[in-house]
Amino acid sequence: MDFSLYVLPVWSILSLATLVRSIFGFGEALVAMPLLVNIVDFKTATPLIAMVACTISVAIIIFDLQNIQLNSAWHLAVSSFVGIPLGLPLLKAVDVPLMKVILALVIIGFSAYRLRKPQLLTLDNEKFSFAFGFLDGFLGGAYNVAKPPVAIYGAMRRWSPKTFRATLQGYFLPTLIFIVSGHGVIGFWTPLVLKLYFFLCRFFFWRM
Repeated sequence: MDFSLYVLPVWSILSLATLVRSIFGFGEALVAMPLLVNIVDFKTATPLIAMVACTISVAIIIFDLQNIQLNSAWHLAVSSFVGIPLGLPLLKAVDVPLMKVILALVIIGFSAYRLRKPQLLTLDNEKFSFAFGFLDGFLGGAYNVAKPPVAIYGAMRRWSPKTFRATLQGYFLPTLIFIVSGHGVIGFWTPLVLKLYFFLCRFFFWRM
């Protein structure tokens, strides 16, 4: 694959995704994955987005550390570590057309949730954090579209916007490190992925 052919479209897509993540604290994969898989394959788009998301989490945590609900972030992260290894094999085993269908269903489902804004139950403790963290880890490992389950969980905990944004980063960072490491183990750190990632990092940090 010719690296130069992918730089501009990938940069454009991930710039938009990074803006969404910086504002809302999540959502970069929901924006980027449907677009990137039309330019590069799933096995390139998935690790690339995970690497970029991990880098963004570090930047946000530096500024919002005091607003993180550490207890919630820890519970979600531990449970996601159970789901991630179960999701990763699907990335290698499932056919691309089926993966696109599943990705579309996840995005449509979360979009419907955001549009309807249903009245959710209020959660006052960490009892259900395992279920939400596990599902989030599974989706993150398989399709890199983790975050909808924990976004719903955060809404049910009635966190303030600042706490919501910061706590999600406290959860995302260890989870993304685990996911990125898993991608390396199964052989997805290809030369193209690494070239695109380091190019994007140089550009974003230079712009800052």
